[in-house]
Amino acid sequence: MSNQTFEKQVIDQSSFKERAHEALVDEKLQQALSVIPSGFVGKRSKAKAAFPEFSELSDQAVRIKNHTLANIEQYLEQFEAAVQKSGGQVHFAPKPEDALEIIEEISKSKGAKIIAKGKTMVGEEIGLTHFLEKKGYETVETDLGEYLIQLRGEMPSHIIAPAVHLTRDNIRKDFIKTHKNLAKDRTLETPADFVKEARHILREKFINADIGITGANFLVAETGSSIIVTNEGNGDLCQSLPKTHIVIASLEKLVPTLEDASILLRLLARSATGQSISTYTTFATGPRREIDTSGPEEFHVVLLDNGRSEMLGSEFAEMLRCIRCGACLNHCPVYQNLGGHAYGTVYPGPMGSVLSPHYFGEKAKDLPFASSFCGRCNEVCPMQIPLTKLMRKLRERPQTKRTLFAKTTMFAWSQLAKRPKLYNLALKAFLPLLSIATKQSWLMEKVPGVKAWSKHRSLPKIAKTSFQEAWVKEKKSRKKHKELNGVKHD
Repeated sequence: MSNQTFEKQVIDQSSFKERAHEALVDEKLQQALSVIPSGFVGKRSKAKAAFPEFSELSDQAVRIKNHTLANIEQYLEQFEAAVQKSGGQVHFAPKPEDALEIIEEISKSKGAKIIAKGKTMVGEEIGLTHFLEKKGYETVETDLGEYLIQLRGEMPSHIIAPAVHLTRDNIRKDFIKTHKNLAKDRTLETPADFVKEARHILREKFINADIGITGANFLVAETGSSIIVTNEGNGDLCQSLPKTHIVIASLEKLVPTLEDASILLRLLARSATGQSISTYTTFATGPRREIDTSGPEEFHVVLLDNGRSEMLGSEFAEMLRCIRCGACLNHCPVYQNLGGHAYGTVYPGPMGSVLSPHYFGEKAKDLPFASSFCGRCNEVCPMQIPLTKLMRKLRERPQTKRTLFAKTTMFAWSQLAKRPKLYNLALKAFLPLLSIATKQSWLMEKVPGVKAWSKHRSLPKIAKTSFQEAWVKEKKSRKKHKELNGVKHD
């Protein structure tokens, strides 16, 4: 897949509704997604219940992130100085193309042929793997989930479990198709079988890689360290075996101190996978020293902006507190039924519905509407990001391509909403018609402007009286009851 094709796949939101419909009728996808409630959701609930300090640490984490973002320039300078002191280099990339150019220049200067890559959502955001492949580098995703989707030419469907949309049958077929040098009649039934085969294939890539690329869950300003959180250990191999280690991360990953990072780490694993801590939590600080027996000879950090600076001074700045735990995805009823690919970007779910419009512009305008506004995302976010509020703000932005019918309808509604008496009269006249329409569902499919909405939805039975009428009647009844019982009414 070319980088051009990948970019189009990531940011093309024109067919979100069609993709959503396809996801709902995809039986294999629905089978794969069924594990989310019992897996991620259940494990997170147990982990939180067993950790009474969770809420207190959440409050601390919010303060840490708010402070860091308010003083981002200071901590960027401190981080750069710390990295340089340890023997590394920091490269600032305002736009995706700048980051890609920087990484290519480093790879070219080292005469690299094989690049081993750990999981990085920022790398996915800029299409890094496909860019490097296009430039002629053998680039291998070493996270098992990322490796699986690389074989299929897909983007991740989840930010922490990239291949959550795949079944064992999908993986078995892809392995047999791709690993042609292995026996065709080999047993591939259990997760252990898949892991064993992937390890066999990837071991050679780790050993022969000229460059290792990883993301970063956090960047520590006081030490110049990058921190990665994994359950496979592939990230450790990517950053310790090759001669050159490149970290690609975004500005908001900064935290002031190691102590601050430890607080965020305690929230991250519990929110993401329900673990008290991930299997591997690895700190990398600069290149190999003289006393070290292993490690890279060069250490580079590429810091991507890509719209983050603009968000800092906007009403969406709270979104930059996100630590990419994926809890909002796991608890979102929309994501649970559609999976990530329906969103069309590398950031799906509630967090993606806020981020993607900022990163991909007009082509992601539909995503803020991909929510039931049930508020579960707000409840489970360890960084207390008001996701529904931010999505509502995006919904309130002017729609540049509204039809004449839509404009006329909204104008009529605004006029009624400003005039309570006229509104009530219109409601009384409309309720009988709506009551008939709910009994004869085919009528709704004939009404202009609501045909698409009513095609896949059924209205509930309409009450004989409106809520306002029922409330006034109840109020009068209570007043009369108090007067009959000698209770004074104010």
